[in-house]
Amino acid sequence: MKNVFKYLFLVLIVASCKDEVQNHHLIGNVFGTTYSVQFEAPASKIDFQEQFDKLFYIINKSMSTYQENSIISKINRNEEVSIDSHFRKVFDASKDIYTATNGAFDPTIGVMVNAWNFGSDDGVENLNATTIDSLMLSVGFDKVVREDDKINKQHEGTIIDFSAIAKGYGVDVIANFLDTQNVESYLVEIGGEIRTKRINLDSGNPWKIGVENPNFDGSQSVMKAISLTDEAMATSGTYRKFKIDKKGNKYAHIIDPKTGYSSKNNVLSVSVITKECMIADAYATALMTMTVDGIKNFVKKHPELKVFVIFENDNNELETLSLNYFPEA
Repeated sequence: MKNVFKYLFLVLIVASCKDEVQNHHLIGNVFGTTYSVQFEAPASKIDFQEQFDKLFYIINKSMSTYQENSIISKINRNEEVSIDSHFRKVFDASKDIYTATNGAFDPTIGVMVNAWNFGSDDGVENLNATTIDSLMLSVGFDKVVREDDKINKQHEGTIIDFSAIAKGYGVDVIANFLDTQNVESYLVEIGGEIRTKRINLDSGNPWKIGVENPNFDGSQSVMKAISLTDEAMATSGTYRKFKIDKKGNKYAHIIDPKTGYSSKNNVLSVSVITKECMIADAYATALMTMTVDGIKNFVKKHPELKVFVIFENDNNELETLSLNYFPEA
């Protein structure tokens, strides 16, 4: 009998060791960028890597403009197709933010992004005011309506592109999946967009997130590090993706949905903190089209958004602005 109890005791020890909570770090490529997921979970949990890959595959099949047979590609070709739950969530959130920002966030601006050769290699040669005015006739998220699982476009030339919200949505999908698995601590990052839960159990400290300096030379350095707990952060900037014409004029990849031209202001970077990463992602893009005063006035009416702005003053010096209690450290 003693031997039996001894055997059972050893089995319990082995089992408990297998279920010991461990720190996991999974990395990979998705949505044309990279992802990194750090989380705490028992070693005996399911294969998270396989689950992540499945979720990314489903999102791409729904909203990737680079996949010919994705739902969004079929809609853009004016083909009859039913949308899935992922498309519906992103579409409805985009419509809400389009309305809240008075059109500053507009997923139909993709046709102009492509024309300026930021979203594809098929830019319009010698793009001029006449061509821009013509293309802008198809721009406007108010020209697109969802009726149950169908998307109706008033203008057949309208192109929908969720690239300014999809990375953030992907972060939320992975975070929500980890929540269903009772994961108590995580940091999910896709292309710089982030969502966290609790603290970093490995170090015992809050998750530390860096806000980058706006370095035009492509180098990376951190301006400030903040603590992020149970929130998401997304950043949009003009300092890394821009074009310079023959006259030396610099054009940012953020296109103003009201004009069709590159946003011309002194704002270099906007970081937004809120609960959902897709919301932070979309608002960061929208705020980049505004002036510093415009951002101040908008954020004053939206206390749910914590915002950090990096801009150039009249002397071409960097200045920063923290709004709605954006964390200092």
